[in-house]
Amino acid sequence: MKILLVGEYNRTHRNIKLGLEHLGHSAKVVGLTDGFKKVKVDIEIKNYFETGLLKKIRVALVKLFSFDILGTHLNYQIKSKKQELSNYDVIQFLNEAPFGCDRNNQKKIIDLLIGWNNKPFLLSCGTDFISVDYAMRKKFRYSILTPYLENKGTKKDFLAALSYLTPEHKILHDYIFNTIEGVISNDLDYHIPLIGHPKYLGMIPHAINTSQLDYRSPIINDKIVIFHGINSHNYIKKGNDIFDAALDLIALKYSNKVEIITTTDLPYAEYIERFDKCHILLDQVYAYDQGFNALEAMAKGKVVFTGAEQEWLDYFNLQADTVAINALPNADAVAKKLEWLIINPKKIIEISRNGRDFVEQHHDHINCAKSYLEKWNRDK
Repeated sequence: MKILLVGEYNRTHRNIKLGLEHLGHSAKVVGLTDGFKKVKVDIEIKNYFETGLLKKIRVALVKLFSFDILGTHLNYQIKSKKQELSNYDVIQFLNEAPFGCDRNNQKKIIDLLIGWNNKPFLLSCGTDFISVDYAMRKKFRYSILTPYLENKGTKKDFLAALSYLTPEHKILHDYIFNTIEGVISNDLDYHIPLIGHPKYLGMIPHAINTSQLDYRSPIINDKIVIFHGINSHNYIKKGNDIFDAALDLIALKYSNKVEIITTTDLPYAEYIERFDKCHILLDQVYAYDQGFNALEAMAKGKVVFTGAEQEWLDYFNLQADTVAINALPNADAVAKKLEWLIINPKKIIEISRNGRDFVEQHHDHINCAKSYLEKWNRDK
């Protein structure tokens, strides 16, 4: 089979591609390189309006004339690559809005790609209309919109997520769901809102290529190293402010027992290098399940504070605090879990091994690729 994977967050589609290729299929990833993360894609669509003067020109044109020059340019790039982007057996979009421009041009681009290929599918990965609407109606105990609903941060912090509730996006959402053959989710934060939807095909956990992630059992000699990698665009949304407050409490009480490393907006390669020496990694707060960075860290032997809610424990038949640590939206609660690990360093070694085993069992990219093939070919 020939598969076209449209859009990229972290290495979500890249790992699916590698799994498909291992199984003898042909797959290409087309899209932007996920901002500062600079993720490798096969067919790159360039955003020349991301920084500097060109970014200012784009912003001015949008404000003055409601004209998104980025969308127009992305549309042009897609059309210029028609031959490379046509005649695939399956096309899968990573998100309802994978190109980061105005919704009108995104609809035009998606319409072109669907018209050039067969069997369109959607992967619910990242915020979309259904998950944001679910969160806005407070159907989660907490979500990425909890800080917004509690008046934390500024409206600008949540513009990206709230854009999925605009009339412009709803038109795009309805078009996609009327056109695709099915939608697949890749973690519980997107699975739960989709339950019962007529086009929902079920969840396939994030695909992780563990062959490229060496496991190292933690060696704790002197200090326990805690790593906190911040994406400044998502600081409030991911709960980094809560982690910072918890780390202040830990630094005050255990300065002689811990080393704290905090970074901001590192490219992926440097991010991996910087967290390699840590024992504990702080990932995100407002989630029920693990995202990509958390799973890769778990595969490398880190104890990760992330989404690990009861729904996740039930889905995978796990006990709390055995594979990952559920990071609650409360700095004192996070600090107490950190203190528990500092006082009981053997738990770090135990959870580290369990985390690697879990990723290998449930997130192997080749097994995930097999699951995608089954869902794409379900009518055969």
